[in-house]
Amino acid sequence: MSDRTRAPVPPALTRWEQRTEVPLFAASLLFLLGYAVRVLAPHDAQPWHDISLILVGATWLIFAVDYAVRVRLSGLGHRFVRVRWLDTVVLLLPLLRPLRMVKVYSAVQQRHDEPKLGLYARVMTYAGLTSILLGFSASLAVYRVERDAPGASIRTFGDAVWWACATLTTVGYGDATPVTPTGRVVAAGLMACGLALLGAVTGSFSSWLIQVFRREDEKGPPASG
Repeated sequence: MSDRTRAPVPPALTRWEQRTEVPLFAASLLFLLGYAVRVLAPHDAQPWHDISLILVGATWLIFAVDYAVRVRLSGLGHRFVRVRWLDTVVLLLPLLRPLRMVKVYSAVQQRHDEPKLGLYARVMTYAGLTSILLGFSASLAVYRVERDAPGASIRTFGDAVWWACATLTTVGYGDATPVTPTGRVVAAGLMACGLALLGAVTGSFSSWLIQVFRREDEKGPPASG
């Protein structure tokens, strides 16, 4: 019997996640802000570099404390790393926290009786917001490692944003490509996310169109007098 089917999620862990998901998402935005300042600000821009370092360190500490609480409340011990692998990934790589966007919405939805958006609109909204945040995060990460690399084609942050847009949309013009090992790892991850997000959007939009046309067909032509 697998760990996923052995026992349900403890109620204490469920309550903790519902209460902390939105504050943690806000903390992830602060982390992204601090990281952006650290990457984009000039080297001699003080005290902004010190402030950004404190902001990044403080928010990551919040993520670490949350992770420790989740491990304790889950009752899984060391198995938590394997069973809840996404929690482990976003702790080690906080720039990937936008992947938890669905859980953020679910936590918000617990406070309301009915969804404010339909199913297809929710999917497209999740995918859109996740794409924007992941694209911005990937742009920062790639720009940081590529800007001073020999033979790099990504020299400015604008180049990095253009590359992220082309990669997320699976266009891949090839005019801006990472040359460093770290940059290529980020590119591979962004390609995978881009395929998944694009598939979610196009699939939801197609399903929505089919549903609309089906309703129109069911109405039939107006009866003649």
